Amino acid sequence: MSTDNSRRTPTRAREVRLTKPLEGALTLDHFEVVETPVPDPADGEVLVRTDHLSLAAAYADLMRPGCPLPVPPFLPGERLGGAALGTVVRSASAELAAGDLVQSMSGWSEYSSGPADRYVKLAPDLFPSPVYFLSQGPTAYYGMADIARVGAGDVVYVSGAAGGVGSLAGQIARCRGAARVIGSAGSKEKAAYLVDELGYDAAFDYHDGPVVDRLRDLAPDGIDVFFDNVGGEQFEAAVQVASPHARFALCGALAGQIGDASAGHPRLDLMRAITRHLEIRPFACYHLPEQISAWYEHFARWYHEGRFVFPHTVVEGGLPRAPEAMLALLDGRYRGNVSVRVGD
Repeated sequence: MSTDNSRRTPTRAREVRLTKPLEGALTLDHFEVVETPVPDPADGEVLVRTDHLSLAAAYADLMRPGCPLPVPPFLPGERLGGAALGTVVRSASAELAAGDLVQSMSGWSEYSSGPADRYVKLAPDLFPSPVYFLSQGPTAYYGMADIARVGAGDVVYVSGAAGGVGSLAGQIARCRGAARVIGSAGSKEKAAYLVDELGYDAAFDYHDGPVVDRLRDLAPDGIDVFFDNVGGEQFEAAVQVASPHARFALCGALAGQIGDASAGHPRLDLMRAITRHLEIRPFACYHLPEQISAWYEHFARWYHEGRFVFPHTVVEGGLPRAPEAMLALLDGRYRGNVSVRVGD
């Protein structure tokens, strides 16, 4: 067994569990922090210290009874799941050695253990910081490249563009040759951020009047691609300004998740969709290794070419900060991808 002797491994560590199913608004009462023993890895297993934990709005859906997402739900009394980045501290497997940087879905814990094939070894020097691996890039890339098939000359509209997925989706469209990229967000400050820092051609606060009017002003000839993270009025407006044969990639329904529940059920103008030959493709997936690899390949190349930035927020304070950070994320207080620094 290989062991990282650079620091002492504790005998007990903390994890965050869901206390009850989520019905209505998420509160701190839905979380509890408990101590559990730190196990020794069995043959073929590894023990991993969690360094960073990823947060995403979809985690709230996974706390709800009957969640339709094609991933394992979060259950009361159990550790919350989700993507995590960590360092192998003990290994009883030939596949991984102590000191390796790994990614997994081990969730909200200070330490995790399991078969080595549940942990993906990462190249620590690929990006300026290992936290760059904890992004919602696979979702953004799959939706924009494979579902919407964005390409040269397209006029693209991204709703929820300042969030973890949207902040990457617009840049992906630009790197794939889009002629114009438009984003919407929940404040004037975020709209300015999209243009000034993420390279969007135009952006607007969706609170500033009817969305359909803003889109007609910014895309007078229509939109060819709509990447939707929100639903509600923004989906309905995109249908009205869509060009013939426009492609819609429906990724999220934030309007129904954190606002009026009815906004998660927008009206579809069927005659408009029919006469414009709209292609509307909802998607949700538990990403395959080839999808993740495709994202890393393009992300690394575009980043090192100076064509891409990684908007992200790292919340300090360790694992106990994760619940309140999750609430802040749902409240729209962060930009880009969000992670919690768990280790030192």
